[in-house]
Amino acid sequence: MLVLLGDSTAVGIGDLVPGGWRGFGPILSAAYSDNGYRNYAVSGARLADVRRSQLPRALRDRPSAAVVIAGVNDTLRSDFSVRRMHEDLDHICRELTAAGVSVVTVRFHDQGRVFKLPGKLRRVLKDRIDEYNRVVDVVVARHGVRCVDLHTMPGAYELETWAVDRLHPSELGHRMLARAFAAELRVLGHHVGEVSLECSGGRELTVWHHVAWLALKGIPWLFRRGTDLVPLLWNDKTPVEAWPVPGEVFPADTGRL
Repeated sequence: MLVLLGDSTAVGIGDLVPGGWRGFGPILSAAYSDNGYRNYAVSGARLADVRRSQLPRALRDRPSAAVVIAGVNDTLRSDFSVRRMHEDLDHICRELTAAGVSVVTVRFHDQGRVFKLPGKLRRVLKDRIDEYNRVVDVVVARHGVRCVDLHTMPGAYELETWAVDRLHPSELGHRMLARAFAAELRVLGHHVGEVSLECSGGRELTVWHHVAWLALKGIPWLFRRGTDLVPLLWNDKTPVEAWPVPGEVFPADTGRL
């Protein structure tokens, strides 16, 4: 059985078909040879939500593989804590791998580059994303899970990869994710067929859809959602914590992640 854990991207938002959101989950599961598929993702979920609510339910299913994609919502909150994010992701991956589950997660791309944020705001958000990506590197090396790097994925910064909100993948973007996850699952020994990038059934968007949404809803939404980032715009530098080399034991008593 394949299970999905995470936030709105794992829910499938951005890939609208008759009947609701589809996303990469059903596309990936259709290519996955092991019978069974469950999606426990919840829109707006943070890593702590995945750990406390989604993980126990997924483990009861005794899955053979899991895709975990969460963390962006944490970076937009005033109580952002890279240390807590490490603890949550480490727990999730440790429990899954201990149960014999093959795990694939992600490193995130530069969200501000897709969203076309002003320079300083983009830098603040990117610093947080970079810190979380270092968490991912440490946890991936520690537990031997696989990882898809969204920043280096071909086409990651192309407009057609993104839904109108530029926060969630379009149908093409979800298909790209499904293909990338399928490749990682094959590395882990699972029989997974090829995933087509040919779009069918999703809503077609034009450049004008993107421009209108960005001007009327996108930027105002980001400022409402991430007001904690705004005071940092007047700081010359955003502090970045020291990190261990991936694979090293994480220092538990330093007071920092």
